[in-house]
Amino acid sequence: MILAFKIGFLPIRIWDLLDVLIVGYLLYQIYRLLRGNIAMNIFLGVVLLYVVYWIVEQLEMELLSWVLEKFVSVGVIIIVIIFQQEMRNFLLFLGKTTLKQRSNVIARFMDFTSQDDKLKEKESQDLSRVILRLSKSKTGALILLARDENLDGVVLQGTELNAQLSETLVETIFHKNSPLHDGAMLLRHGMISKAGCVLPLSERTDLPKKFGLRHRAAIGFSEKVDAGAIVVSEESGRITWVKDGRFQTVKEESELTKILLGHL
Repeated sequence: MILAFKIGFLPIRIWDLLDVLIVGYLLYQIYRLLRGNIAMNIFLGVVLLYVVYWIVEQLEMELLSWVLEKFVSVGVIIIVIIFQQEMRNFLLFLGKTTLKQRSNVIARFMDFTSQDDKLKEKESQDLSRVILRLSKSKTGALILLARDENLDGVVLQGTELNAQLSETLVETIFHKNSPLHDGAMLLRHGMISKAGCVLPLSERTDLPKKFGLRHRAAIGFSEKVDAGAIVVSEESGRITWVKDGRFQTVKEESELTKILLGHL
């Protein structure tokens, strides 16, 4: 039985409402991916081109219509080329709720008291302490927290370390005289995988002016992969947590430990 009702003379089914809600939600997520990015201006330009083409068609301006038709006919290809990174981010967003990830979440809850969880808690506390020390000494740092994400084409260069996480090693890497201090440190499964890594910078135009290259690199990294990043400002010592292109300032040790534990 199909549920339906009328608004005036217009019949509306429950599936019509669901259709509108789903499309609206997808458009909102596309807007979130594009906002503050130069891609938003390009997107508006493409929409404007289609609007102008429609108007020209209605006015029967044959020559201009023929010229615009050549652009519109390859519009899909143009959009794929220009917005390939944004489309990748959108598909990544859709893939975050896969069955595999849900099963991993369930497994973590079922095994919450395991030795592995205790080890992660210790790693989170150790990392939290060293980050706070870097903050107090105003030592700039960029730490990437990845799980099993494919980072090919995102994390470039870098020196392979594959060393056990330790507070002393982290401080050594980001010491101002270290050759690796300017790059990012990649952390996987309690191991320091790489240091001195180069990352793509975010193209967003709505970022605070106080954000330097480390912050832009962290945001650019989080926009492209499902991973988080911790930034310590060299100028102010401010600690910033970055995930999915969003950022927040962290002030308390307990808050930092909770973020790290939740992500590890």
